Amino acid sequence: MKTAFLLFVSIMTVLGTGVYGQARKIDTIMKLGNIGFKLVCSNKNEDKNFVTVSPIGFGSGARDVSFEVKGRIRKAEVDDLNNDFYPDMVIYIYANDPNDKGTVIGISSINNETLAGIGFPDIVDDPKLRTGYKGFDTFMLMEGTLMRRFPVYTADSVGAQRTGMYRQIQYKVAPGDRGMLSFKPVRSYEFAKQ
Repeated sequence: MKTAFLLFVSIMTVLGTGVYGQARKIDTIMKLGNIGFKLVCSNKNEDKNFVTVSPIGFGSGARDVSFEVKGRIRKAEVDDLNNDFYPDMVIYIYANDPNDKGTVIGISSINNETLAGIGFPDIVDDPKLRTGYKGFDTFMLMEGTLMRRFPVYTADSVGAQRTGMYRQIQYKVAPGDRGMLSFKPVRSYEFAKQ
């Protein structure tokens, strides 16, 4: 009886681990009013996932956009990020990384006729913002801005420990190089999470 019970627990553990390790397929529609996006991704492969974004309610010239991402989509949101009264979408991608490092892919509606990418800066390129960064990102949209939050670690690269503080960075969409849109950090602050 004891052997049968241990065998049952072992099988359930293996089955549970297999189900837990899989990411959910993404097939969703997000809109502001009658305009928005359909997002589809199998989300199966941590190294290569194909994503398709289809415009909804756009002009007749708007076409689907397909691209490849490294990592898995954890979430997507829609808001007007560049104050043009048309919806924009952000997709949160997390790589297969024990530190849960994330990045953002932004897609903007250009006059409700076509789609364009919104660049997102790598945090390691900013000496002020990267200090104490080890990952564990969370992202969310708030009133037309993108918020990024992560725990701050000590500067020691070998035995870095959490300081108990969190850094929050607020990004706004603005024209960047050659007129392309990109997220620009406009404010950052640290706080102790209660």
